[in-house]
Amino acid sequence: MIPMTADLLLNAYACGVFPMAESREDDEVFWIDPEIRGVLPLDNFHMPRRLARTIRSGQFQLTANVDFSAVIQACAHPSVRRPDSWINDEIIGAYCDLHNQGFAHSIECWENGKLAGGLYGVSLGAAFFGESMFSQARDASKVALAHLVERLRAGGYLLLDTQFVTPHLASFGVQEVPRGTYLDWLRQAVAREATFFPSGYSGNGEPPPAAITQSSTQTS
Repeated sequence: MIPMTADLLLNAYACGVFPMAESREDDEVFWIDPEIRGVLPLDNFHMPRRLARTIRSGQFQLTANVDFSAVIQACAHPSVRRPDSWINDEIIGAYCDLHNQGFAHSIECWENGKLAGGLYGVSLGAAFFGESMFSQARDASKVALAHLVERLRAGGYLLLDTQFVTPHLASFGVQEVPRGTYLDWLRQAVAREATFFPSGYSGNGEPPPAAITQSSTQTS
């Protein structure tokens, strides 16, 4: 089996391919190249009204890249809704290496000083590949997603890849696109420059909640 290195991962993402394991305990990794891809248009994010209220309440505090390892470990951990995971130890190690090289990022959502939810993904050019999210408090992962969308907009990203479409993601505006269309968008995005840390966005001291809710293009 070819070792999963950071360079191998970046080359795979540039070609529209990503890795998964059959289960958390499985040592094998296989590569996915879906015929239909999930994409969240950054200019068409759907913000549910209840979520907007939660964000404005200040219940959660948001950070970026403060504890990438804790986020990916939490995403790999079994839960009631997800009794198993496709994230095994090899994937965790490879993405932590990507993070250390500046290509993988996390959004942390904190409540009363404890990690309540978050997400992580890979950044390449002006494309961001969302990998997984978790939530230990109601709406925590949704708040992290809303923050991610606004951060990517501010940073000049063109593409937010969600890999697949689920009913949960569809409620935020995620769309299905055929492989050919996705690859065209991908080529354009990776050829452009973007930053995960645009002006006003750092690891700590994130923009006020109103900045996220006010920029949403759709609310219901």
